Amino acid sequence: MSSTNALTMDKPVPNSLLDTSTQGIIGKPLDRKEGPLKVSGAATYAAEYQIENLAYGVLVGAPFGKGKITGVDAEVARALPGVIDVVTDFEKFLATSAQGLAAKAPQGVESVQYFGELVAIVLAESFEAARDAAQQVVITFDAADDGRFDFEALKGDAEKPADGDIPAHFSQGNLDKAMADAAVTIDATFTTPSQNSAAMEPHASIATWDDTGMLTLHGSYQIPGNDAEQLAKALGVSKSKVRIVARYIGGGFGSKLGIAPESVAAALAAKALGRPVKAVMARQQVFEATVRRSNTEQRIRLGADANGKLTALGHDTIASNLPDDDYFEPTGQATHFLYAAENREINHDLVRLDWLVSGSMRAPGEAVGMLALEGAMDELAEKLGLDPIEFRKRNEPETDPETQVPHSSRELVRCMDVGAASFGWDKRNATPGTRREGEWLVGMGMAAAVRGNMLLPSEARVTLSATGRATVETDMTDIGTGSYTILGQIAGEVLGLPLDHVDVELGDTNFPTAAGSGGSFGAGSSGTSVYLAAEAIREKLAKAMGVDADAMTLKDGYAIADNRRVPLAELAGEGIVATGSIKPGKQEKETRQSSYGAHFAEVGVNAVTGEVRVRRMLGVFAAGRILNAKTARSQCLGGMTFGIGTALTEDLIHDPRNGKLVNRDLAEYHVPVNADVPQLEVEFLEERDIHANPMHAKGIGELGISGAGAAIANAVYNATGIRVRDYPLTLDKILDGLPEL
Repeated sequence: MSSTNALTMDKPVPNSLLDTSTQGIIGKPLDRKEGPLKVSGAATYAAEYQIENLAYGVLVGAPFGKGKITGVDAEVARALPGVIDVVTDFEKFLATSAQGLAAKAPQGVESVQYFGELVAIVLAESFEAARDAAQQVVITFDAADDGRFDFEALKGDAEKPADGDIPAHFSQGNLDKAMADAAVTIDATFTTPSQNSAAMEPHASIATWDDTGMLTLHGSYQIPGNDAEQLAKALGVSKSKVRIVARYIGGGFGSKLGIAPESVAAALAAKALGRPVKAVMARQQVFEATVRRSNTEQRIRLGADANGKLTALGHDTIASNLPDDDYFEPTGQATHFLYAAENREINHDLVRLDWLVSGSMRAPGEAVGMLALEGAMDELAEKLGLDPIEFRKRNEPETDPETQVPHSSRELVRCMDVGAASFGWDKRNATPGTRREGEWLVGMGMAAAVRGNMLLPSEARVTLSATGRATVETDMTDIGTGSYTILGQIAGEVLGLPLDHVDVELGDTNFPTAAGSGGSFGAGSSGTSVYLAAEAIREKLAKAMGVDADAMTLKDGYAIADNRRVPLAELAGEGIVATGSIKPGKQEKETRQSSYGAHFAEVGVNAVTGEVRVRRMLGVFAAGRILNAKTARSQCLGGMTFGIGTALTEDLIHDPRNGKLVNRDLAEYHVPVNADVPQLEVEFLEERDIHANPMHAKGIGELGISGAGAAIANAVYNATGIRVRDYPLTLDKILDGLPEL
């Protein structure tokens, strides 16, 4: 028997089955179901599928910035031993603007938009032969005379883009007058560089066509349902003819939200050859030809009265993107609602550059926007003579300060208070540069954390078999976040099954379409669809037992009611199948939904060298119901580590002559390594959000990075008295301001 349970979140759901169920696996710090497979090498990633008659492809990038290809000389490459062919299909290669918003490349079919854009694939019987031949492909070109490669020189040409998820420009009240009338003000500019997601697994695809014209792509992609649609459009085929399989993904952080060129190249080559083709990007190509977080220049204007009440709040950002792509880094996303202020302006402008496309990277908006906002809040607090926490408390909004809708739940103040007590904030010396331990100047800093909560349409199918085992099927992915385990916990809790009695099948577009992984919406969206499917099965079990579902307890594979204890296998008959479907509704507009937290950091700055060392960090977070304490903590630790990199090391450098990425690998693009990351502590506050979904859970994956870097920068100021507004805080920006020994 089969049924469907669909829900639109038009109303709050105050009663959750997760509060009344008795299996006791929700919220527990359970190990990942797929963990043993990953540590033993048995989990199969995109490039690891063993497929017969496989050809190997190596991609070739354009050796110039904006311009036009005039020829591709591949004769030497084709003549090498083991080489099969060199495929160039400019129209389809260049129509794939990885994760960009433009429908296709705007220039002519042979035009290149940025240095390193992928334009050819060399095919061979072995990877080594293909790699060797790729070095012999000669591309001739005419570089454009009007290439736009220098952000600093062109930022005066910034223009207003089309509105995105938030308006590009927003104004309320009179900011200029409020700034003029304010007792205390800050007007400061912060800059952040381009950044790369630097996921461990490079982008990879294996493409196979069958005799019916069906393409199966084993790829490393975060949202298979949407990615299949993108790939079909790029190839000019029906979406029904594209299947994507992405069972394990070695990190994405936004870089794998949309398809990247290697998927199109592999599919085109496989079609031309009539055999499967594998294409794996080299690390340098991942940097050059997938997606970056935009660099930003942010002006923050804050004005407050003598009591520390904000009266003016301005956040103006200049970011960059390709000429025909309107995506902008939404740095003011949190600024819209984090603090109260009657007079507000939040603007985003774009400089059109012939650089690699910019798009979403972990916590798009908040990750770099809060570096500026929370730094400026720290500065203004000092000017007012207020503790940074007290200053934030005085500007806590009762409702959304722009729309006046209520917060679905908001625990920022409690996060700050709990964090301050745990971290020993009362021991912080408010006078910068006064605590010293040998050569090291020591300081503390804090910052708020916030990430908007999203619910996206999502479906899942749950089957309770005749043997009493449950199977979850959805094309939701696991990018290292723990989806296999969390979705199994939800199904097991609602159905009264131990986790080892639940099988979870993910990452295949043959399964029902989920929201996918990204934006911290994965667990809430796909998890709710699993919850609803399991709820429908629960109703069927109650009917089979002849009782009311509310009067029935499910635990350890048994249904208990009316003094009876019946195995689920007996009630399931030949099996019960149910589909759960969730989509956002009125609650999205009627409440302001966000997860909150507070970051605390202690740093040491070497008084001789200017070296910054993070000594300890604490993050306190409130994100609704925590579904798995271990995987949630892991997500926050990862986010805080991202914050260390954002604050201190990560800087993707563009050559202003041609847009080429100078540091295009992990040797020179410096992400934090073990020596840079101290013991990080995470605390979760008990919270439920009845407006978010029936599970009362909210997003957490990106909360950990939001504000983390600002807490470190604020700590550096407290340690040294040196305020660096140009991220990252490398020692060259600190040395000149250090006190004489």
